[in-house]
Amino acid sequence: MKNKIFLVQTDTTIGFLSKDESTLNKLKQRPLNTPCVLSLASFKELQNFTRVPHNFKNLIRKARKTSFIYPNKRAIRVVKDCKHSLFLKEHGPMFSSSANKHNQKFNEEWAKSVADKIVGEIFFETKPSRIFKLSLTRLKKLR
Repeated sequence: MKNKIFLVQTDTTIGFLSKDESTLNKLKQRPLNTPCVLSLASFKELQNFTRVPHNFKNLIRKARKTSFIYPNKRAIRVVKDCKHSLFLKEHGPMFSSSANKHNQKFNEEWAKSVADKIVGEIFFETKPSRIFKLSLTRLKKLR
């Protein structure tokens, strides 16, 4: 299961998910060391990957469709209250990326052909998640 690629309708857009981020990067034809967002199903899991700066705990709990880059340089998003969060509860934390080749638009035929497992039948693109970079005291919007 470690190198398996799932094609999933996420809470924001169509995505590839995997336990191994280098597998995602290879599939998307981008540098293998490119960081991917780690998607989690709960705040309890978040504690296993980073410390949340005290000044931003409330913001992070209330945020929807938002990824945060924490002071330890990890990009993490907690997915709440949707089918995607149920998938993550079942399979555990997974790295995620949009389901397209690097710097290209979504191609459903290609995405389905390269995924090991297709989850769901209907796929649609919406606005990608917002991204904020956190320090201990500052917040910077990246997207």
